[in-house]
Amino acid sequence: MQFGKLPSIDGLNAADFALPETRWHHQSAATSYHVYAGGTTWNIPTWVGTTYPEKTPRRLFPEAYGRSFGTIEFNATHYRIYPPAKMKEWADATPEGFLFCPKFPQIISHFRRFSNCEGPTDDFIEGLLALGNRLGPAFIQLPPHFAPKHAAALWTYLEKWPRELALSVEFRHPDWFVGEQDHWAQLAALGVGAVISDTAGRRDALHMQVTAPHVLIRFGGYEGHAIDALRLKQWGDWIEQHAANGGSSFHLLVHEPDSIHTPATCEAFAKGLVAEKRQSCVTPDQPNRGANSQISLF
Repeated sequence: MQFGKLPSIDGLNAADFALPETRWHHQSAATSYHVYAGGTTWNIPTWVGTTYPEKTPRRLFPEAYGRSFGTIEFNATHYRIYPPAKMKEWADATPEGFLFCPKFPQIISHFRRFSNCEGPTDDFIEGLLALGNRLGPAFIQLPPHFAPKHAAALWTYLEKWPRELALSVEFRHPDWFVGEQDHWAQLAALGVGAVISDTAGRRDALHMQVTAPHVLIRFGGYEGHAIDALRLKQWGDWIEQHAANGGSSFHLLVHEPDSIHTPATCEAFAKGLVAEKRQSCVTPDQPNRGANSQISLF
């Protein structure tokens, strides 16, 4: 994740990474709560022999990834709308309980900017439905230059989106985060989430506006830097608040340079949850899991 990525965080301290106060636009009765952690791709050959079993061929990377993680920020769908048969093939390669978080196709979000998108949207939804019970929240990543003044087509698009398909939006332009704005309440009224980006160089994007029961956290890691342990603990503490306010799921989507340190970051997060007797989530050191190993009530 280059968005908000600093080349170095030397000189920063714990106060620079504190989570702001949460604004709860969505609240409901507490239910079961699911915690997931994962990366942004399964196509990492250097994981073979560590995260993946020895001699795992590339064609089995989806299966090996699914056994090691509970979710994935599925960026492939941003660049191409895949046919349902291919989406089902990927879903079938993963175990029960695994969830994909597909990124919206760029033809919708970046090229057509939410206008005249009926065809691509129908094709994308067909692919999402083919994931079956492996489908988690999809998310729209807005272009960096997409400011609130451009948003009319976005709101029209969101109003037509099927409510039964969980969806979040990632805002990037700084104007979305300035002052008191009504777009958070608009998202909540539609049941649409607001992606939270925890990245060192764009603390405004750590907006802590919760607008739906599902929350996606895009976590920019610094390869095991000591501050990352604190940051992960903060999120582990925070999920208790989220569950108490009617949250249903929490996805920690880890971004590390070249994804090399992603397994270790996910493992550190999961171990922290267990140590604090909170939730459990699937990590590379738990490859043989049952169907319910991700799910635990407070």
